[in-house]
Amino acid sequence: MLRSLRLTAPAWRGPAPTRRSIAPRRAPAAVLAVLLVAAIANGADKRAVTDGAGRHAEIPVRVDRVYTAGGPASILLYVLAPDKMLGWMRAPSPLERAYLSDAYAALPTLGRLTGRGNTANVEVVIAARPDVILDYGSLTATYTSLADRVQQQTGIPYVIFDGRLSAIPGALVSVGDLLGVRERGAELARYAERLLAETDRRVAAIPPDQRPLVYYARGPKGLETAAAGSINVESLERLGARIAAPAGTSGGLAAVSLEQVLAWNPDVIIALESGFGGEARVDPRWRQVKAVRDGRVYVVPQFPFPWIDFPPSVNRLIGLKWLGRALYPERFRDDLRQETREFYALFYHRSPTDQQLDDLLGPLGRARP
Repeated sequence: MLRSLRLTAPAWRGPAPTRRSIAPRRAPAAVLAVLLVAAIANGADKRAVTDGAGRHAEIPVRVDRVYTAGGPASILLYVLAPDKMLGWMRAPSPLERAYLSDAYAALPTLGRLTGRGNTANVEVVIAARPDVILDYGSLTATYTSLADRVQQQTGIPYVIFDGRLSAIPGALVSVGDLLGVRERGAELARYAERLLAETDRRVAAIPPDQRPLVYYARGPKGLETAAAGSINVESLERLGARIAAPAGTSGGLAAVSLEQVLAWNPDVIIALESGFGGEARVDPRWRQVKAVRDGRVYVVPQFPFPWIDFPPSVNRLIGLKWLGRALYPERFRDDLRQETREFYALFYHRSPTDQQLDDLLGPLGRARP
């Protein structure tokens, strides 16, 4: 008789991809419950699995080789079980590699199945000989259809987990169990639960009129942004920020004009690229924006994975600490250097040097307010 183990893993994704090889276009994310049921027979070498989309697959009892479908899944796998990684969706840059464990930074580049600019195809996946394909994101029909197609074409089981910020603890537990690293998954999940709860507690005490209007600046000119309610600004909204671009702006990411930014006149600008962050502080046109005049332009730490977005995975956890300091310095008085050092050692298998902490944190990390 089969013994069933029921696990719950509370899904996501990002901007729409172009249609290439076997990956379809992205659809808007939907909130779906994730259920992983593993039935393990004594002496059997397979587990019957039903994932969050209600799809069925058989995976080995022991999973040693994992192919990740995209960036969020690659980060999730790296923090949980890097020894099971077959490779990265793209080669880490030299700067990124400096923050990763040397043992895994040089793994081969395999491409991606999901997301904008997908580069992998069926032949690449089969040649990698994975035990399972891991995806981490939204569970919309677009992605379940992709999973079904890849699983059918390759004969390799494909499982999906919830990628929303609030679901990170559940995903860490469930994927940890799936990969045979239950204690590791539980340890990281406890960290994530504490951090999310502490963030929510602090934000709940902030009156609405003290929550800043924030413009999230993407791109080299800072004129791409994300709309309220999109996955790209999930961390900002968790911190109670009011997003300058209203919900429904081109469905998520959108190009905007400087005139539009001036009309919004945000209190704070969170910039994804350092080049724009420096330019905005001296450009006389941007100096008309309140955030620039007040010196509240902050560049997102980038390495080894950006702290806010791109791709949105468990890398966003430490971003909550950084955003708290940027938005509410009087309420988030944590020692950012120590918090960053501990997070990197625990999640990324490598503690940053003092110089790396300086590079990551800039003025926000120099002293407590």
